[in-house]
Amino acid sequence: MRVAFITRSTFFSSKGGDTLQAQYTAKYLRHLNVSVDIKLTHEKINYDEYDLLHFFSLVRPADILPHINSHKIPFVVTPLLIDYAEFDKNYRKGIAGKLFRLFSSDQIEYLKTIARWIKKQERLQSYSYLIKGQQNSIKKILQQAALILPNSEMEYKQLTRSYSLNPLYSIILNGIEPSVFRCQGDVEKNKNMVLCIARIEGLKNQLNLIRALNNSEYQLYLIGNPAINQTKYYKECRKVAAKNIHFIDHLPQEKLIPYYKEAKVHILPSWFETCGLSSLEAAAMGCSVVITNKGYATEYFEDNAFYCDPSSPSSIKDAIEKASAAIPCKIFQRKIFSDFTWQNAAAATHQAYKKIL
Repeated sequence: MRVAFITRSTFFSSKGGDTLQAQYTAKYLRHLNVSVDIKLTHEKINYDEYDLLHFFSLVRPADILPHINSHKIPFVVTPLLIDYAEFDKNYRKGIAGKLFRLFSSDQIEYLKTIARWIKKQERLQSYSYLIKGQQNSIKKILQQAALILPNSEMEYKQLTRSYSLNPLYSIILNGIEPSVFRCQGDVEKNKNMVLCIARIEGLKNQLNLIRALNNSEYQLYLIGNPAINQTKYYKECRKVAAKNIHFIDHLPQEKLIPYYKEAKVHILPSWFETCGLSSLEAAAMGCSVVITNKGYATEYFEDNAFYCDPSSPSSIKDAIEKASAAIPCKIFQRKIFSDFTWQNAAAATHQAYKKIL
């Protein structure tokens, strides 16, 4: 079986959760004798070399449309259905923030795509996207896809509500890499050390996290690079941060281990999360986890995390205080290693492929 993973053009230059998801899934699919090539959307692809195409991120349909009209090869989509609307409408600053308050979520994403093309950050590959717009482009992809591979039931239900379609689907749970994040047993934690491992950007909400912990007893470590187009947000975070806030550039997974080992709490106070891969990794390493109450992460963590309102620094701090005092759940930690692994994700993906081929 030969499969092409087709991803955003900034897949390697601006790494995110989708980078880990695609790379680890490809690794374990190869163990199952599936040949996988990772291609960027702007690359020239010889479709005849593949039995199946696998796209990532339905919210970027302009990356998908050019690849699905010139051949009859079946394709699947991992939707990564993130809703940026609450942040864009209510908390984004400047002209863009004022403009976005006038439009729907899909209209906002359409404007963002056009802006990336105008700034030459990405290439215009599909004139049909300009005509169809965001919503109709997504509907076209959903109608033509052989299968949709959401990462939770909540994500699939949101997709059906948003686009009034019920495409065939298989749930592919996100995971961790157990060979990297090994269960360490009982390790003494620093109850005042808090991690946030994520790209620094408005959606991830580090600014309100900084406001919550500034000049407190906690030492906050923000590990990640600023996202493309988010340098102003990053500078504002640096400007507001007190001395107990520490900024560390993006680290490869192996170098995160000492931080996960020592920290008592990991937090993602995002405006939206599909899962939060670093939250899963932190929980596997014995950290207490604080996550946003926006998105689909509750399907993974249920009662095994502390939830915060991303709009409220006081809610964020309250959740951190509770997490710092809590005893991490060993049962959930074992569940991560049994249920939420990239090997399992690849096996489920392989079964989905076999349904189609």
